[in-house]
Amino acid sequence: MVPSRAASGHGFDEYALVGTALSLRGTPYRNGGSDPSGFDCSGFTQWVFARYGIALPRDVRAQYRAGASIPPEDLAPGDLVFFTTTDPDVSHVAIAIGGDQFIHAPSSTGVVRVEHLSGRYWAERYVGARRVN
Repeated sequence: MVPSRAASGHGFDEYALVGTALSLRGTPYRNGGSDPSGFDCSGFTQWVFARYGIALPRDVRAQYRAGASIPPEDLAPGDLVFFTTTDPDVSHVAIAIGGDQFIHAPSSTGVVRVEHLSGRYWAERYVGARRVN
């Protein structure tokens, strides 16, 4: 059974948004990048959400203040997930795609890719999630 937009609380088609994000797998990481020639993490989320009429701030910390906080057990495709990677504060953002997975633009391997929230590295650095409409 596929959850409806009403069930997740999104004001957009979260599965189309996830499909757009997944279509960008392999796009190179570029510090300050905000288009398909290269993304950093917040440029990636901002670009993907803009395709669905959702204006996100450009900065990770500002994105962390957008929308509503949601508990991990309510995480749905299209939610933003946040981590602390380079700072003690929130410093990385990704898009939940369902199950235990998220997609993001990490600098470590240089391309947009899918990861698991339960992976040790990410689980230890998880800060929270936000739902934007």
